[in-house]
Formats: sequence, C-alpha cells, structure tokens
Amino acid sequence: MDKLSFFDMVYEVVRLIPKGRVTSYGAIANYLGTKGSARMVGWAMNAAHSVPDVPAHRVVNRNGLLTGKHHFDPRNPMKERLEAEGIRVVDDQIQGFKEKFWDPAVELEL
Repeated sequence: MDKLSFFDMVYEVVRLIPKGRVTSYGAIANYLGTKGSARMVGWAMNAAHSVPDVPAHRVVNRNGLLTGKHHFDPRNPMKERLEAEGIRVVDDQIQGFKEKFWDPAVELEL
C-alpha cells in the first residue's frame, strides 16, 4: 500500500467536511495525531488550490476566522463559497462557529 504524505492525509480529512460545516487547522492536526502541527495543515491548505475536490474554504482558524482567505481566487472568494453553503460570515468571522464546527476526532472513527 502506498504511504500518503502529510498533505495528502490532510486533504483526505478536508474532503470529508460536510457542506455547511467548518473545521480548524488544529482539529485536523489533532485528528491526524500531530496535535502541534496546525501550521503544517495551514501550509497544506495553501497548496490545496491545485488539488482537485479539496474544499479548502471549510478550514478556518480555531476562532472561526477566515485567515486563509487571501489564498483564494478573487473571482470566487472564501467568504462567498461559505455563504453559498449557508454559513454566515461577518468581518471574516464565522457566525455561530460552535454550531457549524465539525471536529473530525468526534465525527470520524479513529
């Protein structure tokens, strides 16, 4: 069996985030067993725009802020993608973040 790279493992988790939900860099790192690697997850998300079917717009910081928004195509920004899925964003902040938060460690079997 081929061994997946860390970025590939991140992308596999991100592909599982349901529409209308968001998660954080740290929650993905924690799920992958690398709790201190939230920054690496961020790097993976920055590189995800050339990878098919990775809904990078659903990954935000631990406070629900759109910290990665500047990596999105200005014609289809992160905020617009989230709002199209029913997520309200005000001043780059997810509204109702706790209710929209998807924790892979809880939602997925380890």
